[in-house]
Amino acid sequence: MKPKILVVCGPTATGKSDKAVEIALERNGEIISADSRQVYKGLDIGSGKITQEEMKGVKHHLIDVANPKNVFSVEEFVQQGKHAIEEILQKGKLPIICGGTGYYIDALVYNIHFPEVTPDETLRKDLESYSLEDLQNRLQELDPERYETIDTKNPVRLIRAIEIATELGKVPFIERNSPYEIEWIYLDFPDEVLKERIYKRLISRLENEMLDEAKILNINGLSFERMKQLGLEYRYEAMHLLGEISYEEMIQQLNTKIWQFAKRQRTWFRKYGK
Repeated sequence: MKPKILVVCGPTATGKSDKAVEIALERNGEIISADSRQVYKGLDIGSGKITQEEMKGVKHHLIDVANPKNVFSVEEFVQQGKHAIEEILQKGKLPIICGGTGYYIDALVYNIHFPEVTPDETLRKDLESYSLEDLQNRLQELDPERYETIDTKNPVRLIRAIEIATELGKVPFIERNSPYEIEWIYLDFPDEVLKERIYKRLISRLENEMLDEAKILNINGLSFERMKQLGLEYRYEAMHLLGEISYEEMIQQLNTKIWQFAKRQRTWFRKYGK
């Protein structure tokens, strides 16, 4: 009999963290965060990281486990995520995976083994000279399906996807065969409601000193270039702090990009019939 796990997923700004805590309290669970930025220490306000008060005593795993100066790979997430699931199950509790990073969730719950494509340093060096738009166009030509679900503003992920697609022809389809019995809970809102929630949350974070957080991260050694690689809030904050865009442009562009990100999340989770 497969062990039971529960996944709370959906687009950004839909209340996944609060819902996961509610379920954990009702069903004796612990939570594994599946968020590609909440794994990093210090990325709190911009990533919408749950606070100790909001956790309500529920143990959370895979939060603050990595240095933001270094790239935390999906392979590392799977390794630590599996360990967390086993730890929770051994306590007789319900593992609850919560997040909007579909790539992380798929990799963990379907026990995906990633294609053995070794880094091609020559190709990487060549691709690092490409503009973001050129990287996007290259991946779209090589693998349109992967392009639909990837973070198109993250050059690190774009380069890795191009590397895999160049070697294998495309990022391969991997059969979803889970070692777990999965209960899915998908959260979403109609477009106009979600757009409003995204905007209000963005303004609230800015009022809650999100820019000051970015300044402190930079003072503590996180480069603005690395901040750009981390995407969304951190990318546009870095651009503003470097004087590349105004405060108003930051809000406008970031609000648009978060909405586009939410639509990509929907595309990802749609394959589960959610």
